[in-house]
Amino acid sequence: MGTGDEMVGASPSICAVFDLVRKMANTEMPVLITGETGTGKELTARAIHEQSSRKHGSFVPINCGAIPETLLESELFGHERGAFTGAVQQKKGKLEAAAGGTLFLDEVGDLLPTLQVKLLRFLQEGTFQRVGGQEARHVDARVLAATNVDLKTAIEKNLFRVDLYYRLGVLHIHLPPLRDRGEDILLMAMVFLKQAAVTYRKSIRGYTPQAVDVLRAYSWPGNVRELSNRVRRAVIMAEGTEITPYDLDLPVEKVQVAESLDSLRAAHRRIEMELLVKAISLHRGNLTRMARDLEVSRSTLYRKLRAYGLEKFVPAATPLLFSSRPESKKSAKLSLQDNQSGILPEPTVVNLPSEPLHQFPQSVEPPVSL
Repeated sequence: MGTGDEMVGASPSICAVFDLVRKMANTEMPVLITGETGTGKELTARAIHEQSSRKHGSFVPINCGAIPETLLESELFGHERGAFTGAVQQKKGKLEAAAGGTLFLDEVGDLLPTLQVKLLRFLQEGTFQRVGGQEARHVDARVLAATNVDLKTAIEKNLFRVDLYYRLGVLHIHLPPLRDRGEDILLMAMVFLKQAAVTYRKSIRGYTPQAVDVLRAYSWPGNVRELSNRVRRAVIMAEGTEITPYDLDLPVEKVQVAESLDSLRAAHRRIEMELLVKAISLHRGNLTRMARDLEVSRSTLYRKLRAYGLEKFVPAATPLLFSSRPESKKSAKLSLQDNQSGILPEPTVVNLPSEPLHQFPQSVEPPVSL
C-alpha cells in the first residue's frame, strides 16, 4: 500500500491494534510488527512514529528483502571512502539518516547473520561502525521492525538470532488478516472507491448489490493491499456508474459455513454497519431521511456514523458509494437506538496516518490478546 492509503476499521481486532499503537508510541523501545503480506505493517510503523515524541524527525524505511545482500550493509550503516570497489566517497546510511527520528526495518527476517550482529549491537549500545570504518558512531534513532515470516521458525533453523528476536520483540503488534475483520472490508472498500474515483476522474456511484456480496465472500489473501488494488482496477474498468463483480474480477470462492455463532456484540456491530451503509445508499446521505427511516434522532444517527467512520460519506457533496437492494422501512429499523444494555460499546475508527495521530479517540475497547 502506498502512503496515501488509509488504514481504517471498526472491528474489535483492529481497534485493539489502534490502542497498542497509542501506548507504544509513548516509549523509546523497539517494536516488532508482524502480520501477513498487505496487512499494513508500514502504515502501523508510521502511525507509531507520528504519534511519538519523534514525529518531527525523519521516518526512514528500508526493505531488508529488496536490496542485494552486497549492498544492504552499506545502505543500512553507510561506508567510508575506499571501503570497497566503487566507494569513491563517504556515504551515510539509513541509520544515520534516521537520527532524531525512526528507522523502520521492513522484512527484518531477511537480514544476514553478520548484519543481525551489528543491529543487535546498535540496539544494546546505541553505536555502530560504517563499512570500512573503525570509529564507533552514536545515533539517536528508534528502531521499528516488521516481518511476515515466523521468526521463531527462523530461529530453529539458525537463520535468525534469538537474542535479536527478544531485543526487537519486547513490544509486539500482530496485525489481523483482512478476512478476520468482518465489515471492515466494506468500510475500506468505500474509502478506496472514493479515492480512486477522484484519482481517475470517474463518476462512480457505488457498488452493485452483487459486487457487495462478492467483496464479503472473498477471502482476501493479499489483505488490505489486494483490496485497494482491486478497487482501483474496478474503477478503471467500470463502464457504468456502479462497480460490478465483473469489474472486480475476483475468483468465485466457496462460502464457508460458520461452525459457531457470532457473539451478540459482533452480530450487533455487523447489523448496525450494514443498516447504516444501506441508509446512506438509499437516501444519498440525507441525514433527515436516514434518521426518519431508522427511527432515531439526528444526533444519535450522526454519533453512530462517526463511530463507524461513515460520516465522511454523508455530506451532500460526497458521491454515493454503496448501492443497495430496495429495503422496506421496517427492515431498516433495527438496533440504532441508544444502547442501554451495555452489549455494544462504541467502536473506534482511526485513519493512519493521514490524520494527526494525537486526534486518536481516547477511549477504545480493551486490547485483545495478539
